[in-house]
Amino acid sequence: MLLESLKKKMSASFDNLSKDFGGLRTGRASAAILDNIMVEAYGNMVPIQQVGTVSVPEARLITVQVWDTSLLKPTEVAIRNSPIGLSPVVDSQLIRIAIPDLSEERRKEICKLAGKYAEQTKVSIRNVRREGMEDVKKQEKNKEITEDVHKKMADDIQKLTDEFIKKVDTSLALKEKEIMKV
Repeated sequence: MLLESLKKKMSASFDNLSKDFGGLRTGRASAAILDNIMVEAYGNMVPIQQVGTVSVPEARLITVQVWDTSLLKPTEVAIRNSPIGLSPVVDSQLIRIAIPDLSEERRKEICKLAGKYAEQTKVSIRNVRREGMEDVKKQEKNKEITEDVHKKMADDIQKLTDEFIKKVDTSLALKEKEIMKV
């Protein structure tokens, strides 16, 4: 039961990594690039998906169809000021965002950011492992489990951790390959 709980927590960390990777530019359009952009609307900061429809009509173009024309300017400013480095163009109620080719230098920067995300995920997974190990140690101390069971559970937790760390490394390698592909 403890192992299942740890697996769920590690899976959640890995899922967050996948989401973070989805927001990285790879030279082609993806609606996920705009996922972390917040727009000031009606006095609150809201995700861009709550002010308009984000779509990808072409391989190198993202469009945002803003529902309320009063939010056109704040949406454009939010995209322009975001760290993704894109320049939106307003056309009536539609915001067009052309995705330019990435320079070699920019690709390397994005790879570094992907590596940072992967490292944060590994730290999160290791923290889950530490919690599990402490829990097993506590159970043995309270005489709930034997020393042999403690050893087996610790080995199982380590195997699970190694499995997830390997998934993170594999995912990072694939993402770096995708980013560096011209």
